[in-house]
Amino acid sequence: MANTVNLKIDGIDVSVEAGKTVLDAAKELNIHIPTLCYHEDLCVAGNCRVCVVEQEGARNLVASCAMPAQEGMVINTNTLKVRNARKHIVELLLSEHNADCTKCYKNKNCELQDLASDLVQTEQLYIDLVEEKEYTKDQQSPSIIKDDSRCIRCQRCVRTCNELQHVSALGVAYKGDHMKISTFFENPMYDVVCTNCGQCINRCPTGALIEKNYIDQVWDAIHDPEKHVIVQTAPATRIALGEDLGMEPGEIVTGKMAASLRKLGFDSVLDTDFTADLTIMEEGTELLTRLKKALVDGDTSVKVPMFTSCSPGWIKFIEHQYPEYLDNLSTCKSPQQMFGALAKTYYAQKKNLDPSKIVSVSIMPCTAKKFEAARPEMRDSGYQDVDLGITTRELAVMIKQAGMDFETLPDEGFDSLMGESTGAAVIFGATGGVMEAALRTAYELVTGREVPFENLDITPVRGMEGVREASIKLEGLLPDWSFLEGVELKTAVAHGLTNAHQIMEAIKKGEASYHFVEVMGCPGGCIGGGGQPIPTTPEIRKKRAEAIYREDSGMKIRKSHENPEIQQIYKEFLGEPLGHKSHELLHTHYTKRKRH
Repeated sequence: MANTVNLKIDGIDVSVEAGKTVLDAAKELNIHIPTLCYHEDLCVAGNCRVCVVEQEGARNLVASCAMPAQEGMVINTNTLKVRNARKHIVELLLSEHNADCTKCYKNKNCELQDLASDLVQTEQLYIDLVEEKEYTKDQQSPSIIKDDSRCIRCQRCVRTCNELQHVSALGVAYKGDHMKISTFFENPMYDVVCTNCGQCINRCPTGALIEKNYIDQVWDAIHDPEKHVIVQTAPATRIALGEDLGMEPGEIVTGKMAASLRKLGFDSVLDTDFTADLTIMEEGTELLTRLKKALVDGDTSVKVPMFTSCSPGWIKFIEHQYPEYLDNLSTCKSPQQMFGALAKTYYAQKKNLDPSKIVSVSIMPCTAKKFEAARPEMRDSGYQDVDLGITTRELAVMIKQAGMDFETLPDEGFDSLMGESTGAAVIFGATGGVMEAALRTAYELVTGREVPFENLDITPVRGMEGVREASIKLEGLLPDWSFLEGVELKTAVAHGLTNAHQIMEAIKKGEASYHFVEVMGCPGGCIGGGGQPIPTTPEIRKKRAEAIYREDSGMKIRKSHENPEIQQIYKEFLGEPLGHKSHELLHTHYTKRKRH
């Protein structure tokens, strides 16, 4: 049994595991201590001091988030000294903060605003310094807006970028009164190593970091009678959207989401899951083709392991940090971009639509998808494949603007043609999902049998460990694939860019050998994306992942190659996986970028 320590908080005895903090102990008693710089995903910083408490025998107030619980401690969380200290700390933060809350995107979802309300800020005690400071507002990135006037310098974003993502696009510059959160040489976010993942946004307690908002452009397109507006929705949106609309984490709202999109006025309500299934067909075939060339033909120009290419944050990370491995990336576009290319070609032809009149909108759990949509490589349809990308949070805003009672909406389905999908596509939303979906199809393709896992659940690639490894032996293969007989297919899964760095370093040093590697840029995969409802904690990510797998298990078809609409598009339009048409529309290349 783990060692425990005993202490008293507000007159109540509590025992906690050694190494836990006073804040942890207070949580055990359901005693709320306010915090700002603290976050469950990050290391302890103790910067803001909002969480101070009074310890008997101590000269000064202590930060509960950073103070280890000790045997015999007596803590008081609600003395006059504590309340006044917290109140003055928040007042000082507000003196340097642009408090025009009604014009802030984070209005009513701002931790500083909540604290100011809870501590009853009735008057301005300190001089307002906002007008005297030269704040900057960086809006050049297609994904992220950085507004220094709303920054409280808690450094959550810096720790997120360093610890969770191993990117270090943000850092602390200058000292004292001039201290600020900045980038390399104070360049715009667009022009540094930022991967656009949005994890800093998810952890920013104010409106200092927000996603670039495209809501008005989407409304303009919807109300333009000359435009046919197509919308696609990612797998992770349907298990998180409800959180911003009054529902509990882990609620599956696929049907209500489709109904709300129709009521908002979109002309075609379609599903990114369709092209997730298509991605498996293309990517799975690409993997098997690479293995044949590398293992049988001895072609040393073929790069193994093959890395998945669905996560745009991961793509930009490898472009900056490991450009020598760009050829290891699958050439497949992400499901979002495959969908955009097909919307203005295949869909336009089938529905007799002028592609120049189509506006393609994507709803994603990811802020990096906005950057991806704007990449110059993503115009193979002859137009910008995806015109506008909005986040799960932005869709929730639109639903509120339309005055809908989301919870009472009847469930509806997606439109036909590029609206049908399988359980394999749904699990793209969780870390390990792309790998699992690919193995379900690839294994059956080469053996003629289903994967040897109960109920198709490939549990070794599931879970929230940072890096997971799994292998599957290929035996009893069909004649066409006999060259792989006896091969042990070695795979790995990583989520969050710090874990991606770990796996890349292991491969680079020759300490790890794989055939296929899935990397997702965000913790937990897309369920923890930078565009998902805030907060996104480990417990919330767990509930979202459970919902993803429930959705998969309830689907009639759970293997991508069995999707009838996928079979139809190959028959009528694409021909075959990795064929000429597929290469033209569904595959791409990536670019080496500078490291700073």
